[in-house]
Amino acid sequence: MDKNLWEKTVAFHGHECPGLAIGFRASEAAKEKLKLTFSQDEEIVCVTENDACGVDAIQFLLGCTFGKGNLIYRDTGKMAYSFFNRATGEGVRIVLKPTNREMSRQDRQEYILNAPLEEIFEFKKPKFPLPERARLFASVICEQCGETAPEHKIRLAEGKKVCLDCFEDYSRGW
Repeated sequence: MDKNLWEKTVAFHGHECPGLAIGFRASEAAKEKLKLTFSQDEEIVCVTENDACGVDAIQFLLGCTFGKGNLIYRDTGKMAYSFFNRATGEGVRIVLKPTNREMSRQDRQEYILNAPLEEIFEFKKPKFPLPERARLFASVICEQCGETAPEHKIRLAEGKKVCLDCFEDYSRGW
């Protein structure tokens, strides 16, 4: 493990913890499996299945961010990350293996940081194809609140274009 890089990742995140260690090691695994470096634009895509501390390590180490559109949140709550290399089209889903070991928080962090990658992660094929590149959408002014939203997030309500905050979904319980 690169101790200096870990310390920089901790500084970016704000504290050290087992969750950050998971993202740190998942990033190392993705680099190794897909021959990745740092994503300046959308060369790498990460679909994260959680919004925990490890995602900060992925942003810092691989350059996957929501703003660039190459970090996508798929809320399953699992400690799983699917990485894609746009240049090759290859992908890998990295899933944290469950453990029955009783460990302190510090011991768990040290175990994650130092154990062989195959011991802490399962490596699988992603369950979905490489996501398309981020698109730019025209902004539409909500006719109720006056705020703008991208056109793909606008709904029609009583003949007016409204944002998701102003839209009241209609359902009869089916």
